[in-house]
Amino acid sequence: MKSSVLREVTPLSEQDCFMIFSRVKKEFTFPIHVHKEYELNFIENAAGAKRVVGDSVEEIGELELTLIANANLEHGWFDYKNDRTQDIKEITIQFHEDLMNEQLLNKNQFRSVKELFEKAAYGVTFSRETIQKIKPQIHSLASEHEGAHSVLKLIGILYDLSLSKDMKELSSRSFNTTIQHYDSRRIERVYNYMLKNYNQEISLADVANLIGMTEVSFSRFLKKRTGRNFIDSLNDIRLGHATRMLLDTTHSIAEIAIQCGFNNLSNFNRIFKKKKQCTPREFRENYNESKFFL
Repeated sequence: MKSSVLREVTPLSEQDCFMIFSRVKKEFTFPIHVHKEYELNFIENAAGAKRVVGDSVEEIGELELTLIANANLEHGWFDYKNDRTQDIKEITIQFHEDLMNEQLLNKNQFRSVKELFEKAAYGVTFSRETIQKIKPQIHSLASEHEGAHSVLKLIGILYDLSLSKDMKELSSRSFNTTIQHYDSRRIERVYNYMLKNYNQEISLADVANLIGMTEVSFSRFLKKRTGRNFIDSLNDIRLGHATRMLLDTTHSIAEIAIQCGFNNLSNFNRIFKKKKQCTPREFRENYNESKFFL
């Protein structure tokens, strides 16, 4: 099963900071695609449509706001309902990666925006409450999007979103090849070790010894730095590779489980369903149903 994804060439020119598209229609579909520009996508009145971001496949609610900040992260939206009574409203904002350069993002006042972009490398979505707060700003930008003031409006939107406490990462961190940074050489060393050896048996003692710490000390250190424990971190890496294999190969689910380091099929199915809210088989079928192209 060869992965074929539409690589979109957007109309955003090098002379513009961003472009905005506003549409009203009865139904909509964004085939799975990638593009180098960052994208903030607002959708209203499309509850039940399916969103695909990397290895995340979810139904969206009445209000949808998703930020993608990764040139290689596959994403798309699919609407299978034909009985809608309200028009679907879409506002898509695409902007260059260097809208705010690294020097600016490293300033204290913009540190939260830098962290937002780092999370959005895996796709992030926001709660209904956050979307309700930011919605007037998005509509204002859509109605008046020329001149330097519009750029300041966009930066203001991104800053406000960066302060949100309820954003959710969508794609698994090991689904694509984006390099992760944890501002800690010891954490980087542990994650690199797990990324290279995810298909082998790895214990807490193995990774603690790797950086010269006791198991208890390492567990506290990892939790403090990443917000995750050892087992969850390792399982996320394994699940990322497993979902990639479910999409890109014809291997059986049992073969994928073993090749990704899970000791048995039932354990793999249980962990996968807890994380993805569907079985590996359902995930493969759902994703392939969504994969059609222009």
